[in-house]
Amino acid sequence: MTGSAAADTRTKLLEGALRTLAEQGIAKTSARSVAASAGVNQALVFYHFGSVDELLAAACRHGAEQRVARHRDRLAAVTTLAELLKCGRELHEEERAGGHVAFLAQVLAGAQTQPRLAPATAAGLDLWTAEIEKVLVRVLADSPLGEFTDPVGLARAVTGAFVGLELYEGVDPAGAGRAFDALEQLAGLAGVLDELGPVARRAVRHRLRRTGRA
Repeated sequence: MTGSAAADTRTKLLEGALRTLAEQGIAKTSARSVAASAGVNQALVFYHFGSVDELLAAACRHGAEQRVARHRDRLAAVTTLAELLKCGRELHEEERAGGHVAFLAQVLAGAQTQPRLAPATAAGLDLWTAEIEKVLVRVLADSPLGEFTDPVGLARAVTGAFVGLELYEGVDPAGAGRAFDALEQLAGLAGVLDELGPVARRAVRHRLRRTGRA
């Protein structure tokens, strides 16, 4: 098998694994079902990846790299917390429509019982977190909140909240909608702080410092 043919087969298997997980769930994901989705012989699963678990781990990373790359430019254009939330809502709709939320639910469930999936799932989420962290560092740099906020920790909180809302909407769409609305209200409050004049900003910073010491 030539290098290009091997790379093409690997990609087919990775895409087949993503589809199978999203459409059939992790319980029905096997070498046979993935190979059928990919349109190749199931022996190639073991030839290229060694095991189904290794294939699924690689598919987690592959899928996350694709999704992050697709949205990187949009995230790079965000300049406020309100814009970040708006972007998050748009991504939420696109990811759900594309079946990626279903895939995420399956790999998170699988990672609880299949240890090999956990590092790959975490690595995929870290790709999203890294992009969100860049946005928060940029957005909070000139905000009164920036001095009192840890962008690294906040980025992980945002990722965790986004994942939770993605999955929560599947059982309670109205509740997830209200959660997004509440986040929009908080983003609006942050926007008000950003619009304050220099004197008011100093007063806010002073009060936040006193609160922090207390």
